[in-house]
Order: sequence, then C-alpha cells, then structure tokens
Amino acid sequence: MELSIVISTYNNAASLERALKSVAMQDADKSVWECVVVNNNSTDDTAERVAAFAKAHSDINIKLVDEPQQGLSYARNRGIAESKGQFVAFIDDDETINEGFVSAYIDLFRNHGAFVGSGALKVCYETARPKWMSYYTEKMIANPLDLGSEIITITRTITPTGGNMAFNREVFNLYGNFDTNLGRKGGELFGGEENDLFERIRDLGERIFYTPHAIAYHHISDKKLTPEYFDKLSYGVGVSKRMRAEKRDSLEELYSDEKAKRRYTLLLSIFYILTFRPQKAIWLRRMRNGISKGIFEK
Repeated sequence: MELSIVISTYNNAASLERALKSVAMQDADKSVWECVVVNNNSTDDTAERVAAFAKAHSDINIKLVDEPQQGLSYARNRGIAESKGQFVAFIDDDETINEGFVSAYIDLFRNHGAFVGSGALKVCYETARPKWMSYYTEKMIANPLDLGSEIITITRTITPTGGNMAFNREVFNLYGNFDTNLGRKGGELFGGEENDLFERIRDLGERIFYTPHAIAYHHISDKKLTPEYFDKLSYGVGVSKRMRAEKRDSLEELYSDEKAKRRYTLLLSIFYILTFRPQKAIWLRRMRNGISKGIFEK
C-alpha cells in the first residue's frame, strides 16, 4: 500500500459523497492506494452512504472507521492509526480532488525526496463569489493555495494548506500526531492543528514541498458566506492563534503581530473605500475585529 487518503467527516454526508466520487476517479493503480473515512460522531446518514458507496465501488479500498472522541485532530489521528499506506494524504469532506491526486503525491515522495507535501487548493463557490470577498477574507474562509506550475520547496513565510497535505508516515513517529487540544470540535470553528504540526516539523529543519499536480477543490456553500458563520469563524481563528501562541510561549509576539495587522487592515480598508469597494472594506474590518477578539479576549 503506497498511499492512504484520509477524510474526516462530521454531519456532512452529501458533501462527503461528492468527495468520494472524485476519489473513485483516481488514475493510479487501485492496488496501491486506499481511502479511510473517519466518522466523528455524525448523526446524519454518513455511515449508510459510505457503506453504499463502498459496495458500489468494491474495486476500491474504502474503509469507514469511527472516532468517538469529538474533534478533527482526534479524527485525523484515528485515520493515521487505521491507514496502511507509507504515505498519508488528508483532504476535507467538502472537497473534491483531481484524477492525478494519488499519482502526484506518490511521485512527490518517491522521486523528489519529499518527506512532507502540500498540493494546490482551488476554490469553488456554490453559487457565485460574493462581491465583498477580498483576497484576505477568502484566505480565511477557503485557504486557497497556488504556488505555480513547478514542484518547489515551500518557504517558511507560507503556511501549507490543511485541506490538501500529505506526509511520509515516519513524520508522525518523529514529530508526533495532530495536537488534540487544537482543531475543530463539532460545530466549533477552531483550528490550527495542521499549522502546529507544520511548525514542529519546520522547527527541526524539515522542508515542506509543494506539488501543483495534486489538486483539491474546496467547495464553499452559501451557509459559509453568512455574517453569522463569518463572525464565528473569525473569532475561532483568533482563539486558535492564541492557543498556539500559548503553547509556543510566544503571546507577546502574537499580540505585536496582530496590532500591526490591525493597522494594515485600516490602511487597506481606506484603499478599498477610495477605489469604490466599500463592501470589501466592511468585511475585511469585520474579519480583523473577530480575529482580534479571539486573540485578546478570554
């Protein structure tokens, strides 16, 4: 078994089924890869849909496992434990992948000396990209990643995407699994568990590679574009940043960085207003205020 695709899911059965359809279209030899779906206490028909899909695609190695401890980090760690591949790739249940996804990661690890990898992530909106969306607000909501058409080393100034990442299994033996104190838990929009792992890996000198040939498409539903979801997500991002900073004993550095970003946000908002894009300015300030609240308020 060369590679395992791990998908953690929570009450998102229809979207998960769409993801599995893209997984089933892989051009790699079916004997060298598998897909492990980790059901994290879903109360919808996730289990039934996965079972039916696996039965209809019996030529593919699809396995459903349960993780009773609520939380994305717990689910991803369960996927690591239950998978068999030498390489482990993670995607989210609201994504689809290109046909060459598995082949691209196997090539990255086997032929380019990679130990850790991240692929491209493109954004697909359920209806249309909102007019208020800017580069910065989209980065928070969808986290797209496009670093060109060549396999390269990702610089430390760029954080790889958690929605399309892969590891040699030895990474988890050397650097540990995902921190279960971080990451989403049920409907709470916290995160940062993948960033924490990337930081641990980089702190010890490991490089992270980018491959443009492993592509994930992040499907953004309209419910993720509501003010309520946006405010909750912004706050969750701030809380996650604070938790990671507390872990690394770097709170003062985080506070200083956030104050600088607030000043930059103000200047950028003025620019948007002067260029007749007031909605971008409003939502950008809304995002920054939510993140700051999560960072500075306990």
